[in-house]
Amino acid sequence: MGQMETDHSVDTLWQRYKQEGDRDARDRLVVHYSPLVKFVAGRVRSGLPSSVDQNDLVSDGVLGLMDAVDKFEPERGLQFQTYAVTRIRGAIVDGLRSTDWVPRSIREKIRDVDAATTRLEAELGRPPKDKELAAELGLTVGELRKVYSQTAHTSVVSFETVVDEEAPRATVAQPGGDDNLPPGFLAAVRELAERDQIVVALYYWERLTLAEIGQVLGVTESRVSQLHSRATMALRRKLVQNLN
Repeated sequence: MGQMETDHSVDTLWQRYKQEGDRDARDRLVVHYSPLVKFVAGRVRSGLPSSVDQNDLVSDGVLGLMDAVDKFEPERGLQFQTYAVTRIRGAIVDGLRSTDWVPRSIREKIRDVDAATTRLEAELGRPPKDKELAAELGLTVGELRKVYSQTAHTSVVSFETVVDEEAPRATVAQPGGDDNLPPGFLAAVRELAERDQIVVALYYWERLTLAEIGQVLGVTESRVSQLHSRATMALRRKLVQNLN
């Protein structure tokens, strides 16, 4: 990957590229910040099935990084790393959307769970418990949680799709970015079950992996994946309702 630039030389590279259009400086900036691509791709990859190629995520992420370098405005005083992570993640998510890798059967299960949850929330005046939702769907709790596990892979794309409509990509993953969140996002989070709220906070704000969240909660990574899927499905549904 080559020798990392010093802080001083990075500032010089930005000046050369932005003021003089130096393409060599631009290429060196991309190389310097390339570890960000591996970081973001690794986080996205952790929630996807094994059939998704890590190299594809990295390739899309590099395009996002290049776009970030081209569009970044150093004079605004922003941290490039924060700006770049947003662009990189957005490019990876766009790549996933374009492949349409989610099976139709999984999409149907998501629609069924969404519809049943909406009905029960209207009747109960609160989010349904797993036992109540399972009964509404004619499933056991174990079968419902299996559905969550099967649909967990879609949360990265489906949730980002709605967030992108109202706010810059990945702002939900930026600590302190409350001003840029979609309307009703924080209110929707507060309506989740307490454990789901914790999962959302640890994943999107503290940026812990699912395995690390499992250690915090004292549950398996598989169970955290189920909780994460349930929470993101609920948040996505509420955000869609707010947009309509």
